[in-house]
Amino acid sequence: MKALKNIALTALLTLMMASPSLAATTAGRVDNSGFLVWAFLGFCALIVVAQLVPAVLVMFGIVKAVASPKEQIHQE
Repeated sequence: MKALKNIALTALLTLMMASPSLAATTAGRVDNSGFLVWAFLGFCALIVVAQLVPAVLVMFGIVKAVASPKEQIHQE
């Protein structure tokens, strides 16, 4: 039982020491994105958000129309 515990502990420590090297896959890459790139991406995000607002309002309108009680016309 003690041998199994030692093997498990050794394997765990080995995996813990290897995890930082697995996370460093982009160590040699440098991001040279300037202000214009980030401004363009922000503008694209603004367009997406601006289109989501009316879509959400339409969905609320549809839900409200479905959930409201229906008027029944009485014919005499």
